[in-house]
Amino acid sequence: MASTDIRDPRKVFIPDPRPETVRRADDHFIRGMVCTSCGHASAVKVPWCPRCQAATTEKLYGPTGKVWSSTVVRIPIPNRRPPYSLAYVDLDDGPRVLAHVSAPDGRLAVGQTVRLMEATASGDIQVTAS
Repeated sequence: MASTDIRDPRKVFIPDPRPETVRRADDHFIRGMVCTSCGHASAVKVPWCPRCQAATTEKLYGPTGKVWSSTVVRIPIPNRRPPYSLAYVDLDDGPRVLAHVSAPDGRLAVGQTVRLMEATASGDIQVTAS
């Protein structure tokens, strides 16, 4: 007889934690949430604010942001071929997100303006220099 125990990890659905990228005209945005009380921005869908527990409403963030930090990854990990670049980006009026970098040399300077692109084939957020 099959188990219906929800503590069985094979039976628990875990949603993709990555933010959703949406396209509007020629720009890409992150579909997130904003708190209706304190204004806290979130890059993922949450039913209530993680700061004050008030209600949230949907908001689009982007299409640009500024690099907070970046790095080039040179070690192999599953499903990624090194080297590849990552950056933390502070979206305009929004949250900070981790994104893959699409640039000729993969390097971005702190404070540099970047633009959101279509998500990668595997669903990762992607940015390029503006």
